[in-house]
Amino acid sequence: MIIVTIVSLVSNSLRNATFSRNNAQAASYAQAATEWLRTQRDNNIAVFLTNVSTTSWCFKDLSWSISGACIESENIPGTPFLRQGNFSTTLSGGKTLITADVVVSWNDSQGEHVVTNSTNFTDWRQR
Repeated sequence: MIIVTIVSLVSNSLRNATFSRNNAQAASYAQAATEWLRTQRDNNIAVFLTNVSTTSWCFKDLSWSISGACIESENIPGTPFLRQGNFSTTLSGGKTLITADVVVSWNDSQGEHVVTNSTNFTDWRQR
C-alpha cells in the first residue's frame, strides 16, 4: 500500500512538473509573438493593418505566411504547441485600435491546455 502511494505521488509530481514546464514555455511563445507583432506594427503600420484585417493567423514560425486557424500539423517546429493570433479592429476617438489575442495551445494526457496573451495595438504616431 505504501509503495502504491509513493508511486502515485511521484507520478503526480512528474505530471505537474511537466505541465508547469509546458505552461511556462507556452507563455514564452505567446510573449514572443506579441513582441514580434509590435515590431511588425512599428516597421510598417500600413502592412500591419492590412495583415490584421484577416482575423486569424497561424504563427508557426512568426511570419504572415499561414492565414486562418492553426491545424494540428502546424505546430511550432519541434514542439507540441500551436500558436495562433486572433485580431479585431475598432475605431475609437478617430484612432484605430487593434486587439490581438495570441493563443498557444497543446494537448497532453490531461487534455487540452491554453495560454492567451491579449494586447491592444494602436498607431502610436496618431495623435
